[in-house]
Amino acid sequence: MDEFVDKLLGDMDAAVQTWTGNPFAHEGDREITLRFDFSATQSVMHKADPDNLVLGYTRTMMGFLMFQPKPERIAMIGLGGGSLAKYCLRHIPDVHFTAIEINPRVIALRDKFRIPPDGPKFKVICADGAVYVRNRSKLVDVLLIDGFNQDGQARQLCSAEFYAHCYAKLRKGGVLVVNMLNSDRKCATYITRIRERFDDQVIAIEAEFFGNRIVFAYKGTDFPLLATRMREGVGDLGPMHTISLHVIAQAVIEQMEQHPLSIPA
Repeated sequence: MDEFVDKLLGDMDAAVQTWTGNPFAHEGDREITLRFDFSATQSVMHKADPDNLVLGYTRTMMGFLMFQPKPERIAMIGLGGGSLAKYCLRHIPDVHFTAIEINPRVIALRDKFRIPPDGPKFKVICADGAVYVRNRSKLVDVLLIDGFNQDGQARQLCSAEFYAHCYAKLRKGGVLVVNMLNSDRKCATYITRIRERFDDQVIAIEAEFFGNRIVFAYKGTDFPLLATRMREGVGDLGPMHTISLHVIAQAVIEQMEQHPLSIPA
């Protein structure tokens, strides 16, 4: 009886959070989901494997390893349930990972999703990501953008000015990775803005199970040679990861080989 009452109270609390637009953790027998309402899922964690990348788009975003196999510093705008942060900390040796999250209510749920505490190689900053990228004190190798609220993609994370700041925040050889919704009517406009700032060194691929589009934008002078380098290096990444990087790599490499700037092998 007590378990039933606890579940009922939990469902009632989730309903209240839905009405107010606040993020909440919805817990089932095997998984916990982060939501703003019951129409869309922001993040999923399997209780038995909290570091696993459950949602297909998060696995596709790991395609940044094709561009930057050994990143030293990764920054991510949009903490969510911390899936990508946890995976990178576990599978990329010695990486420094900083997550920027504007909503303190999302950060307050970090223990629910077993996001590790701040330490020498990991920290969560409560700030506006659009403001964070203007700071040039610590450039990064990978910049992940996954900033959504109850209304969809945060508009301050889609402007031409924002993408210009993202470019400046990256080291040479760095890569910007942006998660977009195919249902967003301005998706093509956002991609055009990224292409203009990154000199068309950009590819966009469908995420696993569709619904999302992942954009990779590269900062460097060796873009034309990357497709060949990717084919040669993908085998070295496999043993270090629990996701199928070969599937992701194939999608990335196909787009790279078709890119007008690429030099054929």
